[in-house]
Amino acid sequence: MTAEEVAQKLIEHKQLLMEEIVFLIESRSLLSDNLASAARAIEVKNFGKKIFVRGLIEFSNYCRNDCYYCGIRKSNKNVSRYRLSPDQILTACKAGYELGFKTFVLQSGEDSYYTDGLLSEIVSSIKKEFPECAVTLSVGELDSEKYRALRLAGADRFLLRHETADEEHYKKLHPSNMSAANRKSCLFTLRDLGYQVGAGFMVQSPYQTALNLAEDILFLQKLRPHMIGIGPFIHHRDTPFAGFPDGSAELTLYLISILRIMFPSALIPATTALGTIIPDGRERGILSGANVLMPNLSPVGVREKYSLYENKICTGAEAAECIKCLEKRIASIGYEISYDRGDFVDYEQ
Repeated sequence: MTAEEVAQKLIEHKQLLMEEIVFLIESRSLLSDNLASAARAIEVKNFGKKIFVRGLIEFSNYCRNDCYYCGIRKSNKNVSRYRLSPDQILTACKAGYELGFKTFVLQSGEDSYYTDGLLSEIVSSIKKEFPECAVTLSVGELDSEKYRALRLAGADRFLLRHETADEEHYKKLHPSNMSAANRKSCLFTLRDLGYQVGAGFMVQSPYQTALNLAEDILFLQKLRPHMIGIGPFIHHRDTPFAGFPDGSAELTLYLISILRIMFPSALIPATTALGTIIPDGRERGILSGANVLMPNLSPVGVREKYSLYENKICTGAEAAECIKCLEKRIASIGYEISYDRGDFVDYEQ
């Protein structure tokens, strides 16, 4: 099959074989414009010109893990650590609600200080104060009972990027006490518990191959997540991968288009990493098929401390307080910000 024929198969059938995905990835220079156009058409058909916003609250940069790519890894002694109190988290939600946000994303390192009991209390207090709003958690790998407790407390969604689906590649990015198998197991448990589930992967992380990317996409086909977040690998100076090159924005945008075609109903963010690596990254992400943005609601004094990678943007249009600036930027490419909850809807394929 030619590259054009594989692309057409993708558009018509939404699924591909491993070797076809690899071929598609390797044919980016031939197909990127056509697939971006197809992805935009699907996006507009299902969502109109709406781009959903979620208020991101990064409430702790403590982490028990030592992932080799992450700036807040446990062994990094140069991090200025912080934790937000339940009152500070609720205050951030109140500020976001006044700005119009109907979804709050609570993200942290894997910080054992926040027990499932404490996190459940935080979730419950948000749901009590803002019953019409959705609460999304992104707090890493937990056991099933803790996930269950948080779901019962009112959590609606859970983001847990699998980062890479290949076990051998996973071992190159993480210490030996972590495994791709456990990460995947957590994702399926979250689905079984009724969460709207988000997964995703880094693009061009160290040692990654086109085959690895194809495995990531095949894993997503199996999981069928409600949300898919991908972004380019960006190095951090205080990690073992400090000397590795950053990932490609162009390849990330191309993969967003592929994912939009494969998963017409998915909620796909134009990530902060895209906006960090190229100035118009989020706009280009939307034009490639993304339909979610996550402005930062964290207290201004801690935003720079949640530094997963170098030069992460945390001010300007990335800040929730500048939502009007973001509205103008999105309007400039023909789209509009939506403050709806933006729950997953399973559109016809």
